[in-house]
Amino acid sequence: MKQFDVPIIYRSPLISAIKKKRKEADKLKKDFRPTLLDFGPIQISLARHFGFCYGVENAIEIAFRTIDENPGKRIFLLSEMIHNPQVNANLQERGVVFLQDTYGKQLIPFEELKADDVVIIPAFGTTLEIEQKLQAIGIRTEKYNTTCPFVEKVWNRGDAIAKQRYSIIIHGKPKHEETRATFSHAAKGAPSVIVKDMEEAIMLGEFISGKKAGDEFYTTFAGQYSEGFNVQHDLQRIGVVNQTTMLASDTQAIADHLKQVVLQTWPGETERFADTRDTLCYATLDNQTAVQGMLDVQADLAIVVGGYNSSNTSHLVELCEEKLPTYFISNEEKLISKELIEHYNFHTKEILQTKDFLPSSTPVHILITSGASCPDAIVEAVIAKLVGFFKDARSLTEISY
Repeated sequence: MKQFDVPIIYRSPLISAIKKKRKEADKLKKDFRPTLLDFGPIQISLARHFGFCYGVENAIEIAFRTIDENPGKRIFLLSEMIHNPQVNANLQERGVVFLQDTYGKQLIPFEELKADDVVIIPAFGTTLEIEQKLQAIGIRTEKYNTTCPFVEKVWNRGDAIAKQRYSIIIHGKPKHEETRATFSHAAKGAPSVIVKDMEEAIMLGEFISGKKAGDEFYTTFAGQYSEGFNVQHDLQRIGVVNQTTMLASDTQAIADHLKQVVLQTWPGETERFADTRDTLCYATLDNQTAVQGMLDVQADLAIVVGGYNSSNTSHLVELCEEKLPTYFISNEEKLISKELIEHYNFHTKEILQTKDFLPSSTPVHILITSGASCPDAIVEAVIAKLVGFFKDARSLTEISY
């Protein structure tokens, strides 16, 4: 796989060495057991796969190269490059200005842009409407487009089934940048609708089967269907694609449910449901499978590191929460002391503080993973901070793995 030129500040000697050793011993990626780091009074099981993925490293390389190659020019990002506060802050420190926030709210009007400005497309991609606005100004984005190849794979899959006269069902979060982009690309070629979870998939199934009156669809899915969507006609042939960072099991369950509804509504007419392959990216799938492997280990708690608005990271938290106490933190500074941790509840969108999060008896065993947009350097800093809470612990340079 291609090696990217990512700033050294995001790298970690410890994590790089661990990942290299695991990769050499498991080239086919069949071993999803975590790596045990035994510091004595504290033991850490580190997930087999975590951290920067191909798409993120590609985006970071392009963004920093763009800054270096365009001295004196105004450089803009459509929105956050990735969902990691450190990376976005570093780009802003280098003079990059955001045009929109992560939810699409305009921070700087497009009318203020000029043809010789540089505009970077983030890893999530963007909508066709925004691409057209930039082109109308005279801004060429091809060289500065960091859209993840796996997001583009979803768009291509949508194009393929649209040509076969299927409507497109997108499993994703309606307000997420990637889902907004995917919806825009899908809707240009086919009737499209977004479902955010199984509950909405079940409701959509009731419109497919006719159990619910068609007119209710437009209220139930307000803001989530393409212009001119005809509920009486456009749900008779469907295919499912997804936001690449959703839980794999959720996407599969939604696709299975909708396929079953279609087959029950039109018995024997299997051609009414598109034979779509899973459109999750490899890193999302690897990271989720690695968490499942990590959870087979007996531990006291789990810590998941990443940006609080990161979809793929929140799903790792969701998996861990099913098994043991889990703390979602953005960096090592959230480990305030051995007795106190500040963490994020992504369900309620609240910042919380929990006392006595570490058990009093030793050894303390902690599971750690991070999202696909989290630098390894932050994970190492989290490990170092935890180890520092135990005065008799071995140092990071003393352990073997």
